[in-house]
Amino acid sequence: MTQDTPQTINLADYAPPSFLIDTVDVDVDFRRGEALVTVQLSVRRNPAVKTSNDPLVLDGEDLELISLRLDGVHMAPDSYHLDAGHLTLADLPDAFSLETVTRIHPDGNTRLSGLYLSANGYFTQCEAQGFRRITWFLDRPDVMSRYTVTLHADKAAFPQLLANGNPVASGDEEGGRHWAKWQDPFPKPCYLFAMVAAKLDVLRDNYRTTSGREVQLAIFVEPGKLDQCAHAMSALKKSMHWDEQTFGLECDLDHYMIVAVGDFNMGAMENKGLNIFNTKYVLARQDVATDVDYENIDRVVAHEYFHNWTGNRVTCRDWFQLSLKEGLTVFRDQEFGADVHHRSVARIREVRGLRAAQFPEDSGPMAHPVRPASYIEINNFYTATVYQKGAEVVRMIQTLIGKPAFRRGMDLYFARHDGQAVTCDNFVVAMADASGADFSQFMRWYEQTGTPHVAATGRYDAASQRYILRLSQSCAATPGQADKQLYHIPVAIGLVGPDGQDLPLRLAGDDSGTPASQIVLSLCTETQEFIFEDVPVAPVPSLLRDFSAPIVLEYAYSDADLAHLMAHDSDPFNRWEAGQRLANRLIIAATATLSTGGTPIWPASFAQAAARVLADADTDPAFAAEALSLPSEATLAEQLDVVDPDALHAARNGLRRFLTEHLGAEFLACYERLAPRGGYRPDLIDVGHRTLRNVCLSYLCEADSPSTRALARQQFDTADNMTDQFASLMVLAQSEGEERQQALDAFYQQWQGEALVVDKWLQVQATSRRPSVLNEVKRLVEHPAFDLRNPNKVYSLLRAFGSNHVHFHAADGSGYRFLAEQTRQLDAVNPQVASRVARCFDRWRKFDASRQAHARAALEMLRNHAGMSRDLFEIVDRQLG
Repeated sequence: MTQDTPQTINLADYAPPSFLIDTVDVDVDFRRGEALVTVQLSVRRNPAVKTSNDPLVLDGEDLELISLRLDGVHMAPDSYHLDAGHLTLADLPDAFSLETVTRIHPDGNTRLSGLYLSANGYFTQCEAQGFRRITWFLDRPDVMSRYTVTLHADKAAFPQLLANGNPVASGDEEGGRHWAKWQDPFPKPCYLFAMVAAKLDVLRDNYRTTSGREVQLAIFVEPGKLDQCAHAMSALKKSMHWDEQTFGLECDLDHYMIVAVGDFNMGAMENKGLNIFNTKYVLARQDVATDVDYENIDRVVAHEYFHNWTGNRVTCRDWFQLSLKEGLTVFRDQEFGADVHHRSVARIREVRGLRAAQFPEDSGPMAHPVRPASYIEINNFYTATVYQKGAEVVRMIQTLIGKPAFRRGMDLYFARHDGQAVTCDNFVVAMADASGADFSQFMRWYEQTGTPHVAATGRYDAASQRYILRLSQSCAATPGQADKQLYHIPVAIGLVGPDGQDLPLRLAGDDSGTPASQIVLSLCTETQEFIFEDVPVAPVPSLLRDFSAPIVLEYAYSDADLAHLMAHDSDPFNRWEAGQRLANRLIIAATATLSTGGTPIWPASFAQAAARVLADADTDPAFAAEALSLPSEATLAEQLDVVDPDALHAARNGLRRFLTEHLGAEFLACYERLAPRGGYRPDLIDVGHRTLRNVCLSYLCEADSPSTRALARQQFDTADNMTDQFASLMVLAQSEGEERQQALDAFYQQWQGEALVVDKWLQVQATSRRPSVLNEVKRLVEHPAFDLRNPNKVYSLLRAFGSNHVHFHAADGSGYRFLAEQTRQLDAVNPQVASRVARCFDRWRKFDASRQAHARAALEMLRNHAGMSRDLFEIVDRQLG
């Protein structure tokens, strides 16, 4: 157990810094496994802080202080105070220069925070609090400074010396060494600091902005991977053009660089002008990357580029405001992805992800508002709530005020706050001032925890030709928030007539204009009635179109209603949602039947509905693929008070087998009809064809017969792209035939030199539904392909196993014990990654008493181990409650 309980940081305690740092001159000398870091700070007291005698308290972690100078005068050790985390100086003038010389040891930094060594050189990761592992500093986002950085290193070993901003000078030094100097003209917080000293290949290009400026682009990757960079470069240029066209935002530097590294805790980092990326979101070639990988690269490259304005030019005042930059930028990358790819499918996938990850988070021990009120370790709050729910909050603002007003709000936000560190309130006030809307009640989306529920009822009055919709909102108590205040919830609605057409909507008392086919209702009280006039026939309501709010909607749709919406709704999301509701209803009922020893009976009407989807698939195969995909077990589990994972797993698979038995010929015909013709193209049409074809293959292989395994093996052997090869491997990995091991061995033999493809090989085994999966994962932990020090490997094997709903939650507790032991070992290597793996335990209280006992024992073992990190302590302590 930790010696002392880690300190809780509270939003209510925020105070501005007593000192500001105007300029930072950094000199880093790389030599034999260590780095000597010399930093010159230009410091002054903050005029906004009244007290004049506060000491300067600089943050530092794992630093060896060599010397300290104040205004050029050496400071003796008795003139300052040094402890494990801080350097404190008292009795300072109002303005001064401070020089520190520090030795650090990046070669042993397995935490991958601060400066660390990877395969091809030295890299940095400073968000959220990694800069303090490089030098002494006021490591907080509201201290914004201009940086000049000079790097020195062996020229042959580290030919690239990179930092934020623009290059201003470089040269050679004695002994085969060289140096380079970079200046960033824009003030930034230290979390956006970056530098690289490495031996990398580079792809260069350029981009001319709308105003005519020429920006030099570069993507740096490990040697030999240059042929996998073209798509990322294309994604960057598409992002730059989209941001100019959509929000009028241009790149503001002469140089924009992306550096890919194989050891990285997160997906990517938006450091000003020098983005550092996990290789997973840069490298792509048709034989090593799937269609999903290509799309993810588009989205992540866009996300980090968009941060240049929403995060860098305007940044967070404090870490509680993290969603100010992340939620807003996720919304921006979602809109980019929808424009570049398939808007309705993109929205469906976003909601799938939200329900699978964020809704459980909102109901679990790590529940927190979009703007958290407290934390122990800020790295634990890079969560689905801050990112995905934060994006939904921004989307609701756009839904309420409309796209033109939203654009005006963005313009006003930048005009007011460019170059500042601000809060979520500043963003919402800009939106309110640009639109005239009142967002005072809406701010509860930032402040309250939990997922609101909206219960809807409707009735049609034929005599008056009125449809009356009644909406009621509620939100369950969550830890620390027993009583919830009412939300402002936008509910987009249409009314679908018997002929499948949208009926014109006119609210009673509203004579403002022509009736619309869809309107957005504002639910602001506990219960509201909305009366629609001139409704000629009884409609089926299409509620929460495009998922207009992150809520759980409760409406007693009949099966016939859902089938009608599934066939006719003009809103693609709700057409998909109708099918999901039908599948949910069937699987949940079957789970209850199986739990009591019964045998589910599946209705033929569901197979008929799926047959209609297949029959119409040629018009939009990507949408058809989503419509045929059942809800995940994690999403389904949230609808149960007590989860029986074995019964739930059997019920979901039972419905899949039922569809295969009834539609086998249709699946096969569709599969054959979509056979590839010509070369691989990652465009909208071909991606849709491959997606649907592989969904058909997965259904066909539910039979696990010699003929279906042969079909999958044939695709595996003949595929000219990773999408099709990996799809066939996934279905073979579920089978019991000899083809399974043959395919796994062949895949590894072919791709063992491609780290990202090996990650797929690990993941497909960790997520298998075969009974022996835990033993297989244990063997893979010892395999040369696995490395506990590499986050991608950990996520691909350990966290993937933790998402394997039926086997992680095994009745004998074996899954819990295994993952807890691995997490304990991982905590000593990389606490940030360990805490993310531990999140697999979040929903342990949803299960039966026996499983809960096993999970509690595993978590208590973790909490009691000596030397637990602050990162892991916060997660486990909250899970045990």
